[in-house]
Amino acid sequence: MRSDARHERARLPAGAAAVAACYLYPQSRLLVFAKAPIPGRCKTRLAGKLGARGAARLQARLTRQTVSTGLRAHLAPLQLWCAPDSAHAFFAACRRDFPLTLHRQHGSDLGRRMQHALAHALRDSSFAVLIGSDCPGFTPAVLRSAFAALHDGTDVVLVPALDGGYVLVGVRRAAARMFQGMAWGSNRVLGQTRRRLHRMQLKCVELPALGDVDTPADLRKMTNVSGLFT
Repeated sequence: MRSDARHERARLPAGAAAVAACYLYPQSRLLVFAKAPIPGRCKTRLAGKLGARGAARLQARLTRQTVSTGLRAHLAPLQLWCAPDSAHAFFAACRRDFPLTLHRQHGSDLGRRMQHALAHALRDSSFAVLIGSDCPGFTPAVLRSAFAALHDGTDVVLVPALDGGYVLVGVRRAAARMFQGMAWGSNRVLGQTRRRLHRMQLKCVELPALGDVDTPADLRKMTNVSGLFT
């Protein structure tokens, strides 16, 4: 636990202050959710195709690509939110290789973990965008569109997933109601979220849907993404 807390208090690496000066939205935050690449603990639905170690290697490659894409967009300071904690050597390597901070995910389900991370980020930022680490279709242009929508005043921005969830959520405030009682992991999440936002009278911008990599079928669609499967 002491090791994890040390990571969470870490400051940006030397030279990162100069990079921060180039952010388009320095008073916002970009959050990346990622699992440690532990064989048998991540991408388990792909283990039959890739093996447990191969699925873990894919998890690591997807995470590093997502972080790299987020930083190349030059939008905001990047926070890597780690599960089960930030003590894994992979996360230490990310902290060494990229200008980011590490944070431990907290909560009993995905909704609680996202709400906690967004609320934490919004303590000292005007808005925050949270993305998963298993969507190789993310580009700097997609992220810029999400940040621009929030900067222009929308309450929420979503990038739907092709499987019925979403791969990006951006908010101005981390309302717990937005994340409670959802059928996480099912194809009902996006519809539930839309209805919830309507009842909460929150203005939402939806960007074009993207695919993520969870199943062998997803894997077949994504094998043309450079560098992930070699």
